[in-house]
Order: sequence, then C-alpha cells, then structure tokens
Amino acid sequence: MNMPKKPSPEDYAINVAAPPGFDAQAIPIHQVCADQKRVLPELLEPEALKARLQSPPQWQPEITDENRHVIAADIIARRQAAGKVTRAAVLIPLLLKEGGLSVLLTQRTNHLRDHAGQISFPGGRMDPEDQTPNDTALRESHEEIGLDPKRVEIIGHLPEYLTVSGYSVTPVVGLVQPQAEYVLDAFEVADVFEVPLEFLLDPANHQVRLWESEQGGRRFYSMPYENRFIWGATAGMLRNLYHLLKV
Repeated sequence: MNMPKKPSPEDYAINVAAPPGFDAQAIPIHQVCADQKRVLPELLEPEALKARLQSPPQWQPEITDENRHVIAADIIARRQAAGKVTRAAVLIPLLLKEGGLSVLLTQRTNHLRDHAGQISFPGGRMDPEDQTPNDTALRESHEEIGLDPKRVEIIGHLPEYLTVSGYSVTPVVGLVQPQAEYVLDAFEVADVFEVPLEFLLDPANHQVRLWESEQGGRRFYSMPYENRFIWGATAGMLRNLYHLLKV
C-alpha cells in the first residue's frame, strides 16, 4: 500500500503562498498606486539609468509580502543546510529602441514545477561554472531565448530577491541591442514579448492585490499589460527598480 507522501517544508510554503488552483488574476485589487511619486522621464534614458544604478542614492527596497519573505528565507536556509543550490540570477533586459527603452519578458511554459505559466525575466539557478550572477544571467538568457551575450551591456544590479521556491535571486540589469529574432527553449519558454519600461515604472499601473486564507495571507503586485498579467517576483523586482529611480 502506498502511503501519501508527507508534504515537505517547501511544499507547505508553496501551498501557503500559492495553493493548487491559485489564480492571481482573480484576486481582488486592494489598491492602485496612482498617487505615488512618478519617475522623472529623463531617468528612463539609458545613460541616466546607467548612472543611477552605478552610483545609487540611499533608498529602501520594498518587501512586497512580509509573510512570504519570511517563509522564503526559512526555505532557503533549509536548502542551504541540505547542500542544495539556492543562488540564482535573472537578466532584466532593457531593449534599446528608438521610442525608448522596453523590457524583454518571457512567458514560462505551463508544465514547469516553479512559477509555471508566469511572466518572468530570463534566468535561473547558478551553475558551478558561473563565477558571478552576471555569468548566470547571460548564460540562462542565451539558453532560454537565444540572446547573444555580446549584445548585452550589464549596467548594475538590484537587491537580492527571495522566492518561496527557495532561491535568492540577483536581478542583473542590462542594456540590450535588439535581435531580429529569439530562439526559445521550448521546454521552458512559451513566448517572449516586450513592454515599454515607461509603462512598467509608472505607479499608476501598479496594483496591490490581497489574498487571505486559513493558512495565511499574501500581498503582491500586479502590472497587467494588454493581454499579459505580470505579477509576483517579476512585478516585485520591477517595483524595486521603480523605488531606485523615483528617489
């Protein structure tokens, strides 16, 4: 007789943060951040953005979900104790377009174990041969969407972002010369698309959503764009880029 598998701490944490059938888009909007300070247009120019990232003023990163952040830190500690890889990196690819910078995003495939079907930046866990998060971000971007590392100028980093899937993620910001086409890893990436940076950093497009259950609550950001629903870790990292630039 097969006994039911006892849930691991990772499974419990994931169920608290996003139980089976969790539909983030169906969670009610608690607040729209339209009254918050806007980023100055000149800071969205490549050289100004580069200067801000390389010589940042004092600013405070935002923890978008206190409960989830605590859970994620606990899961990461458990994974580290078990000798598992906990470091990861993503590339925030800022495409140099005539009309202004755009962000290149991916839609993950629906069968993945972590963050299935969600909008994300290209990236993943650090491999042993990766010397720095930059190496990871560039390697993963090439593997996932065929982005040529030679087309990327890394201009800085955002603070590490903890995920309930058990990773401490370094967001690597890069200016990217657009490619004519991208070659997608069909197992991991369903689609790739662009969103104007100006849209993503406009607080009027930042929605706070609140979900509560018997196991706990969750507060997260969403940034719907056309038929895309950007939320979770991706929206959280974009909020931190917003906070860095608004000061």
